[in-house]
Amino acid sequence: AGQIGGEKEQTSTAVNGALSALLSGISKNVAQPEGAQGLLSALERDHDGSILDNLSGFLGGSVQPQNTSMLNGAGILNHVLGGNQNPVIDMIAKMSGLDKSKSGQLLITLAPVLLGMLGKLKNQENVGGGGLIDLITKTQQTQTQQSPVGGIFQRLLDRDGDGEIMDDLLSMGSQSLLGGLFKK
Repeated sequence: AGQIGGEKEQTSTAVNGALSALLSGISKNVAQPEGAQGLLSALERDHDGSILDNLSGFLGGSVQPQNTSMLNGAGILNHVLGGNQNPVIDMIAKMSGLDKSKSGQLLITLAPVLLGMLGKLKNQENVGGGGLIDLITKTQQTQTQQSPVGGIFQRLLDRDGDGEIMDDLLSMGSQSLLGGLFKK
């Protein structure tokens, strides 16, 4: 909320909607062989999950990874959502009450985090390309059936199980929750 200048409750709703929209876009992309290969290449090249090692530093702007491609949220959005960016931003703004510029900034901020989560999962849990694509597709389908927002990423981030992830994101220190979740 502090990063984009929004209210906590609005931002929490927007985060859920943004993650849902991004996951849906990724799911649609990986349904095509070239999209699946593109995602796997991006995860291997730019999104190894190291962004999650200091998530609060990234979100606060005090930490910059060596691989700047990792932070190209606008490029990720263009690839994942294509021409649907404006309708997605409008949807997030309407459902959360955030204005469109804050909703767009939130998407740009969360896109590298989402790919970092997928990269970390792929690398540390030894999920192969087909397994990762199956996980993305199944998660997106389950999420759509259960709720228009939320899903696996909300469950991963919701440390205290209260259904809200903003308090958990705010409490993350130099060791991110996700780094701890995916360590063996």
